[in-house]
Formats: sequence, structure tokens, C-alpha cells
Amino acid sequence: MGSGELGTGPTTGRAEEAGTPMRTASGPDGAVVCSLAGDLDLDGLAEVEEPLRGLVAATAPGLLCLDLSAVGFCDSTGLNLLLRLRLDAEESGVSLVLAQPGPQLSRLFELTGTGAVFRVFETVGEACAAG
Repeated sequence: MGSGELGTGPTTGRAEEAGTPMRTASGPDGAVVCSLAGDLDLDGLAEVEEPLRGLVAATAPGLLCLDLSAVGFCDSTGLNLLLRLRLDAEESGVSLVLAQPGPQLSRLFELTGTGAVFRVFETVGEACAAG
């Protein structure tokens, strides 16, 4: 099992096989925490889209928390990815929660009204507890 794959025990690792700027770890009560880093934009989308969609499928049924604290920028393509992940999660029986969005991402959620469709929390701990 590669370092970025999900297993039955606690895992922490960089998704090196896919070359993505993301880390996955086991959270409390079986939750999966995925920490994203960098920009969620047209240039960075190719690196994270397939691994994230695969992570949703691998988490089913369960809780997936996306830690957005290290995301510096998100444009409409990144927002559309998050919206597609939300739909994938719903269809798969995964509870998707977002944690620690920075000011730019929080403002994007506010301006687009998409904050109402996501469950957004200030900390990873709160997100995992709410799942």
C-alpha cells in the first residue's frame, strides 16, 4: 500500500504516486483528513482532481474532512472541483466537511453563495466532531 493510500490503520503520507500537493491522515472516529496545499486554480487542478475524487470513493461510507488552511488561492475551477466533490460525496454516502479556509477562500464562498452548500468549520477538530 502506497503512502498516499487509505488503509485500515492510522496513515499519514504524501500522495507521492499522483504527485499531488495533498496529505491524508486518519482522524478521530475513523474520519479521513486530507490537507491541501497550494492553489486550487486552472493550473493546479490537474494535480488534485483525480486523487481527490478517488479519495471520496475510498472513504465511503464515512467522513472526509478537507483541511484548506494551506490553500493560498482558489478560482472558479477550484470552486467547481469542490462542488463536484460535494456531489460525489453525497452519492457515495460520504459526509464531506471543509475546515480552516483562509480569507480568500472564505470570501469566495461568501460572494458566490456556495458557503451555504458546504459544511465549513474553523478547525479540523470541529469539522471531524461535527461529521
